[in-house]
Amino acid sequence: MTFATVSRKLREAARVILVGAPGVGKGTQSERLIQRYPQLSSIATGDLLRDHVKNKTSLGKQAEAYMNDGGLVPDPLILNLILSELTTRKWLTVDKSNDEIIASIGRGNGSASSAVQPDSRPDCSFLLDGFPRTATQAQALSHLLPMNLVFHLVTPVDIILGRMANRWIHQTSGRVYNVGFNDPKVPGKDDLTGETLVQREDDSEATWRKRLSKFEETSSSLLDFYRKQDSSLVVTVKGNSSDEISPQIFEEIDRRFGA
Repeated sequence: MTFATVSRKLREAARVILVGAPGVGKGTQSERLIQRYPQLSSIATGDLLRDHVKNKTSLGKQAEAYMNDGGLVPDPLILNLILSELTTRKWLTVDKSNDEIIASIGRGNGSASSAVQPDSRPDCSFLLDGFPRTATQAQALSHLLPMNLVFHLVTPVDIILGRMANRWIHQTSGRVYNVGFNDPKVPGKDDLTGETLVQREDDSEATWRKRLSKFEETSSSLLDFYRKQDSSLVVTVKGNSSDEISPQIFEEIDRRFGA
């Protein structure tokens, strides 16, 4: 089944988060959403980091210092990256500098929200990829702009573990393929570069069970944060495959934002 041939318009801005365990197929859903809704853009924090590091921006140099030391890039810096991206696209207008806004979020004095004005045009629709992952991150993000739909993607653990056993990765880009689920066009080769795919040594069942357990721990409070904001904000979609999950996502977006 394919969903790429159907294109839909949005009547208002959709600001969407996909929350799901590793291996649930968030990347596949992101690709299908962007294909179906031309106004929807993906803002991937990992890509933002790599672009800023590559272009040697001030934020990129700060992030690279943490990455070279093997540490996690701190939340305020990630927020600054997202804020920079949204203001560059003119989807947000601000009356303070980014640093002042991020600092006020850290102080928790409430002035950040008053300094940021989101644009509500339909073409200001985006999907956040890779952020937020915790309730703390979600709370900080809420000072920049409110998200208006959170999808909780659920697939049985045994099915996810089966996918991981057949997972192949393009090392340079991080693109992921799963034999029998998201196959490369040519077995063992990356679709875009033709380079050889590899399997990670740590893709063992024990390792993945730990990752899934950690996800359950952090995602529970993240989802609760959004449910407390609005009981209708979080929509749970369940399925054994992406083809089962996609129609549920499309139906909900069409209902809330469709033209």
